[in-house]
Amino acid sequence: MGIARPRSFAQPQIARATLIAALLIGALAALIAVNHAAASSGQAQVKVGKTRLGRILVSAQGRTLYVFAADKRNKSACYGSCATYWPPLLTTSTRVSGAGVKASLLGTTRRTNGKLQITYNGHPLYRFVKDTKPGQTSGQGLNLSGGLWWVMSPAGTVIKKTAATTTTPPTTTTGGGYGSGG
Repeated sequence: MGIARPRSFAQPQIARATLIAALLIGALAALIAVNHAAASSGQAQVKVGKTRLGRILVSAQGRTLYVFAADKRNKSACYGSCATYWPPLLTTSTRVSGAGVKASLLGTTRRTNGKLQITYNGHPLYRFVKDTKPGQTSGQGLNLSGGLWWVMSPAGTVIKKTAATTTTPPTTTTGGGYGSGG
């Protein structure tokens, strides 16, 4: 018969920790590969959507994209609580793609935290937290976080009309008002 050796408790714990670390590293590598593939593939990060304001820029998920009047060309002024309510449209690659947009107007700018934000015609792009579904434009014309927020057309121009100015028909009256001869 053989001599029984005392079992080391450290070996199973080391093996378990090594396995967990390997799984975490594998998951992280897969996540990075998927994000990189999406950013560099033909998947559009910026698209054109149709809303009550007309044809505007939207995210890949169809959510309205906004520009901040306080921003300077290719430079974001929206940080802290501003970025909480107006999340910047971020990317991991300087190669940005779009569907129905002018590729020459797409670009990126580096934020103060080092992350890349997608720009269009030099304007950093943002979403609005209250827009929870495609087609919503509840941030249009708001004066929040130190400036006005507007949507942008595929031509790269800021659209400064609001839904109220586009859907309200002129008021007409027929008699009985001031100045009527009766």
